[in-house]
Amino acid sequence: MRYFRLLKESVRSGTIAALVMMPFGLLLKFLDLRVGYYGPKLGALLFDDPNRFVLFLQHLVIGWVSALPLLLILVRLHGRAAPMAIGAAYGLAYYVVVNSFALPLFFGDPTPWQLGLSFIYPSVLIHLVFGICIGATSRKFVANEGARG
Repeated sequence: MRYFRLLKESVRSGTIAALVMMPFGLLLKFLDLRVGYYGPKLGALLFDDPNRFVLFLQHLVIGWVSALPLLLILVRLHGRAAPMAIGAAYGLAYYVVVNSFALPLFFGDPTPWQLGLSFIYPSVLIHLVFGICIGATSRKFVANEGARG
């Protein structure tokens, strides 16, 4: 696999998915549900007092980094499973590992599992959207790279 192509696709698909998930997050926030809780906390840790533009850029970079493992999985499983189903499974796994355990542990917060379903499902939904979007937008890349390997 050509690593530059992988990085380029990670930025492309990661950007698209990061943007696609935003309206869903805004809707859920409008409904007074907890989503995007750790973005500002991480931003404050990294940048002291980040403005909205810095948080937006952080969101994009996290999307790029988060897309990379999924792209590797999609290339590896090319032709053996539906890309959007793999993306959905990845989104769910990402939520469980990162957002429901690692980040609460790191920041000393209770886990969503301790707080209840209303703290779980909004973020799960957003992560499903992210993974499904990567599965859909990376099809050409995955087909090209899967044919090489």
